[in-house]
Amino acid sequence: MLKKVFSGYFAVPLVWRVVAGFVLGIAAGILCSLLAEHYGDPFLARITEIVSPFGTVLIAMLKMVVIPIIFFSLVSGAASLPVRKFGRLGASVLGWYFLTSLFAGVFGIALAAAMNPAMENAAHLSAKFMPQVSTMKMHGAGEGPAAFISNLFMNPFQALSEGRFLPVIVFSILFGLAARIVLDRNGEDSPVGKSMDRMLELFDAAQKACFQIIDWVMEYFPIGVFALTTTNFAIYGTDLFGPYMRIALCVITGVLLMIFLIYPVLLLLLCRENPYRIMNRIKEAIVTAFLTRSSAATLPVSFRIAKEKLHVREELSSFALPLGATINMDGVCIHLPVFAILAANLFDLPLGTSQLAVLLISVVFASVGAGGIPGGSVFLLFMVLENLGLDDAQVATVAALAIGINPLLDMFETACNVTGDNVCNYIVGKRGGMLETEQGDHAPHE
Repeated sequence: MLKKVFSGYFAVPLVWRVVAGFVLGIAAGILCSLLAEHYGDPFLARITEIVSPFGTVLIAMLKMVVIPIIFFSLVSGAASLPVRKFGRLGASVLGWYFLTSLFAGVFGIALAAAMNPAMENAAHLSAKFMPQVSTMKMHGAGEGPAAFISNLFMNPFQALSEGRFLPVIVFSILFGLAARIVLDRNGEDSPVGKSMDRMLELFDAAQKACFQIIDWVMEYFPIGVFALTTTNFAIYGTDLFGPYMRIALCVITGVLLMIFLIYPVLLLLLCRENPYRIMNRIKEAIVTAFLTRSSAATLPVSFRIAKEKLHVREELSSFALPLGATINMDGVCIHLPVFAILAANLFDLPLGTSQLAVLLISVVFASVGAGGIPGGSVFLLFMVLENLGLDDAQVATVAALAIGINPLLDMFETACNVTGDNVCNYIVGKRGGMLETEQGDHAPHE
């Protein structure tokens, strides 16, 4: 009997189990909040004491795996760049991914500031759960952009052991690029080249092992989401509905504007052709990304579209699309600032020019490590919030909010990420003479 129950449970798609955990958590949390009005704070404290550890375990598992995921994903992604073979085209792809991520980060911050995802009576509500925000202390976050940038470069083993995200990201990219250059310089058949190949195969295998751990963690997601959502709604009650609606509206609005306005404008300006005809050719990849919530899982569809509908030469697509699935996360760059602004409102954090600059740099660098996996933005939210100066309890509170609504938002932001990958592939191919049509083939059919 128990075996049938578990089989039926795991037969339900994970996204629906997470949604069910979220909805049930809302109902249970509101019920606890109403009962607490009659039975007092001791009742609420007892409920949160029982339920919250199940959510804390999920937070701990996410923080456990995020550093290895970032390290192995970025080394593998950076090492996939054939520097000598592509030169200018490779630089164009990397430049495109960086600039669009930077633009998306600025766009996300501006949109979040304009739509202002806040909580009513934030100071009163946060006082019920934890002390007011501590002084800015995480990794030099409060010392301004100069100190923040200098802290990007440090002993990588110290950064790994202390969980400092940005130095790990910087070292991972440099290490991967260095490995690629050494491999190209010595040749794949040389002793050094063979050793380098084996090392990169080891990193790729380690990345796949980390993805397997993510699969296990994701199976625990419904339980963790239920516990986190129950705890938050038990404490805050119906006051959370307003922020959730504003968060969803803010992120989805930003993503839709990127897909249906910003990318088409870039196609029009850089390729001088009807952008919506190009967007129509890649619609299958956009829909696949929306449903799977994974840039990596959408890669086979993107490869087929690049070959059959965009007619981008395979040597460019085989580099640009996998790299984009690893490091190009425009949707994440829109998503993360929304929760950062929410955290600033919730805990009365000042967001001056220096803090906004740190936020932008954190978001862009964090997006590089999303790894193309479902829910990748949740893993990276920890880094962004810690660099704002939140302590562990405050990070856990905002992350709980993010995890609860993430399945919905992740569908939209993954669609944005994959759109950016395919648009980049086409624009660089068009401007770099890497389209089959420019080699005498027939134009792609609509």
